[in-house]
Amino acid sequence: MKNGSGSVGERLGTGGETHQTSNGNLPALTTQQGVPVSDDQNSLKVGARGPTALEDFHFREKIFHFDHERIPERVVHARGFGAHGYFENYQPLTDFTRADLFQRAGEKTPAFVRFSTVAGNKGSPDLARDVRGFAVKLYTKEGNWDIVGNNIPVFFIQDAIKFPDLIHAAKQEPDRGFPQAQTAHDNFWDFISLMPESVHMAMWIMSDRAIPRSFRFMEGFGVHTFRLVNAKGKSTFVKFHWKPKLGMQSVVWNEAVKINGADPDFHRRDMWQAIHSGKFPEWELGLQLFDEKFADEFQFDVLDATKLIPEELIPIHKVGRLVLDRCVDNFFAETEQVAFCTNNIVPGIDFSNDPLLQGRNFSYLDTQLKRLGSPNFTNIPVNAPKCPFATLQQDGHMALVNPKTRVNYEPNSWPGAEAGPRETPDKGFHSYPAQDEGPKLRARSESFADHYSQARQFYISQTPIEQSHIAASFTFELSKVERPDIRLRVVSHLMNVDEELANNVAMGLGLKGMPQRAQAAKPTASAIKASKALSILLNSHQTFEGRKLGMLVTDGVDGDLVAALKKALDKEGASYEFIAPTITGVKASDGSMIEANQKIDGGPSVLYDAVAVLISKQGADLIANEPAARDFVADAYAHSKFLGYSEEAQPFLTKVLGADKLDNGFIAIGNAKDTAKFVQECRKLRFWERANGHLSNVAAR
Repeated sequence: MKNGSGSVGERLGTGGETHQTSNGNLPALTTQQGVPVSDDQNSLKVGARGPTALEDFHFREKIFHFDHERIPERVVHARGFGAHGYFENYQPLTDFTRADLFQRAGEKTPAFVRFSTVAGNKGSPDLARDVRGFAVKLYTKEGNWDIVGNNIPVFFIQDAIKFPDLIHAAKQEPDRGFPQAQTAHDNFWDFISLMPESVHMAMWIMSDRAIPRSFRFMEGFGVHTFRLVNAKGKSTFVKFHWKPKLGMQSVVWNEAVKINGADPDFHRRDMWQAIHSGKFPEWELGLQLFDEKFADEFQFDVLDATKLIPEELIPIHKVGRLVLDRCVDNFFAETEQVAFCTNNIVPGIDFSNDPLLQGRNFSYLDTQLKRLGSPNFTNIPVNAPKCPFATLQQDGHMALVNPKTRVNYEPNSWPGAEAGPRETPDKGFHSYPAQDEGPKLRARSESFADHYSQARQFYISQTPIEQSHIAASFTFELSKVERPDIRLRVVSHLMNVDEELANNVAMGLGLKGMPQRAQAAKPTASAIKASKALSILLNSHQTFEGRKLGMLVTDGVDGDLVAALKKALDKEGASYEFIAPTITGVKASDGSMIEANQKIDGGPSVLYDAVAVLISKQGADLIANEPAARDFVADAYAHSKFLGYSEEAQPFLTKVLGADKLDNGFIAIGNAKDTAKFVQECRKLRFWERANGHLSNVAAR
């Protein structure tokens, strides 16, 4: 059957019959009822110029579906990107848990992971300063287990009753609808300044952790304390950590702003390209395991979600790896419809009494019902278990699984298979029988009262570069706050964290004097020690693997030099793109053509981890006055990136930056040996000495 556009094909109907068209190469377009469509270009009219007929069922169905194809976006974590993969267990963990996926070495469990920003709407850019969601759905043989966490191990609040207030304050202000995907406004900082428990988390979001270079280069955390329970019923407390195999990496703020303009899908594109190129992202699952004795003696309360346990106190045991090796087939069906719930646990995993976790367990199920429109959202393929499952639940919107026998209740007296599923006391989930008692009251434990000590620990654990970024972030965000009293309150809290930090922020804001120090329910612990694990830069993996180099090339570029650099990058496991004056590419000195990936004004240096300027003398003259080419170099310098260059490029670099700016972060590339040296330097990811010099100048002033 021929349709209005002339395309033809076939379709298998639900009853097995085939709709065949003339060439049989393409499926025939049909209605949702399977009726072949003859014309999809024109609605049914009474005469060529007459009114549209109401009987046009194809038009009605098509418009009806279009009008209803959007579902409410998530209130938080609206902008996300998901991928499929697997979790591989390293060794049996039977001493700690009966969870099936941890029982056998080498066991592979299917997984789906969704990364996200928290505050922004679906259309917001990827590089907003924000917490990143890190949600993992593991399809185990005994049901689905969701580890619904973030890339930061603590949270803003201690009790879930404050979650609506936090999100209302962080989202766009209700009278104006802006700013979105930003916390740099009065409502957010007003809330934070009145909630001392949020100060620790505020330190994290003002750090480089909130502007990661890629989902592939950030850690993930379960945030809360959970329990592992073994086959004998013994409980061990646990905190979950995801450690990226390639190490951590972030961008700098000016770079993030420019990336959002150049490529607002930067994180999505990075993950898509990595998976499709076969460079599958990996993380290792680490467990912090501790008992009741440690919990009782620990300086802070393990049930307080605004606190962490330093890795120096409880080392992380790596027990398996998470590999993402397949992108979704359809973004809406999987990434948008996937439903994570903290209450999705399996035998061998259990909750603690963390009040924020308890509230999340209640909230998430309700949220999924609102978004997906039916209690049957678990029937959607991305949410359905991959193990056998049987319930006595039935009906409701979009019911895809209903009882096939006459029995839909329990207990019943029907024999055999007719009786339906039954509980299994030996294998089924048992809650850990923790002993809890006390009066019913609305209160906060005194053990939750220290709000500043771990905030200070985080700050003193950072390198000077990272500390300067934190101070600059606070200064920038508070400079967008209109009310002076809110700015003063935030600074008064920072005085309990670190005097130097508070002074730097006050100076950056131009405050005439320091406010009175905020009252503290408990004084900041003076003896708290730094934790190396809290710094990104102190945990560098010294590798350029998984990173990307941008090569600015022109006609006449040395073909042998380009080939040598490509070989060195391939050996390192890095990728590269060519940026040229035109998208058709350039002709190298040996006559070969180099196809461009980006035109100069479409491939700024902010999109790359390091850059190389490999141009001919004629090419240098051609781009000398090209603003995008000048910005390519100037931004790379400003963002402390390593920059390789050919001999012919040096006059151009000097013209753009000045001869005194060509520091040790610039590496001359004249032969194959030089390319290896350049790639080796790029393993440091940034030439931070350049930024350190800037810090020294600031201090001198």
